[in-house]
Parts: sequence; C-alpha cells; structure tokens
Amino acid sequence: MCIMKMKKGADHMKIEYRQHGDVLLPNLTLKPENEVQPGKYGLMRRQFLKEHRNYLFQEYLMDQSLNQHLMEIEQTAQKRKTQLMNQLKTKDGITEQLKKEDPILWGQKMYQIEREIDEILKTELIYR
Repeated sequence: MCIMKMKKGADHMKIEYRQHGDVLLPNLTLKPENEVQPGKYGLMRRQFLKEHRNYLFQEYLMDQSLNQHLMEIEQTAQKRKTQLMNQLKTKDGITEQLKKEDPILWGQKMYQIEREIDEILKTELIYR
C-alpha cells in the first residue's frame, strides 16, 4: 500500500493506493448520498452538465455534491415557476372566470405560459 499527499487548494488530502498488476489504483470510497430523486428541472440540469459541462459534472460527482446541487436547482426552479406563473397569468388576464367561461381557451393559454416558463427556467437555471 502506498500513501501519497496531494494539494487541493489550502487543504491536503491523503490518498491510499493499492497495487493492481503494474498499476497503482486509488482506494476511493463514496459516502452514501441522499437518495431523494430530483424532479424535472434537476434532471434537465443533470443531463446538461453531463453532455455540455462534463468537467463540472465530474467535479460534482467527485465531491459527492451532485444530488445536493440538483435539488437546489429543482427547489429554485419550482419557486421561480410559481412566481412566473402568477405574473404571467395576471399579465395575460388568465382568471378562474375565464376557466369557467371558456375552458378550451384557458387551457391553451395555460399551456402557452407553461412552455414560456420552461424556456425562461432553462435559460436562467439549467443552461448556465
């Protein structure tokens, strides 16, 4: 068994290695992560990181902070979605009265708002 010291910022890390043939492999263990699954926006962020910011994705994995990051994105997105939904419904005149009088039009407008909110959230949170 070989022990090496690595510098990471101001901290020092000790990593133990084991011999595997001609190669030294690090003895790395992962702490169990919170098993809560992220929702729609957390999963979108995960996919984006994996495909377009792989270095950051790998860093989150190594730090074991990926789930925490995804849950923060999910919570922020849900709060922002509620806020935007209220603003856009008011701006577009979407009311419970409209829902009663013309449910088809109400549904179309709500669908349109949801798509608009998704695009805003992608720009603000997912693709940054």
